[in-house]
Amino acid sequence: MDRAEFEADVRREGYEVREGKIEPNVHRAAHAHDFDARLFVLEGSITLVFGADRITYGPGDSCNVPAGTMHEEHTEADGVRYLAGRRPAVN
Repeated sequence: MDRAEFEADVRREGYEVREGKIEPNVHRAAHAHDFDARLFVLEGSITLVFGADRITYGPGDSCNVPAGTMHEEHTEADGVRYLAGRRPAVN
């Protein structure tokens, strides 16, 4: 999936899309969002930790983080630039 396909897909599913970045060497403690999120990595990498599972996403990778999902966010020396889709939680 490329950037255009990601944007079209998430908009079709009712997500608002924005570009963002997280600086290098940021470690965000466990938290959850009150919205559904989708992420598409443009540059750099981000590691998401879901309990015992630790997954690193690089350029071209995407993931879903449903509302209420506890997770940590970590970047390394390269930081990360990404597209984020968010929408109100869907039950």
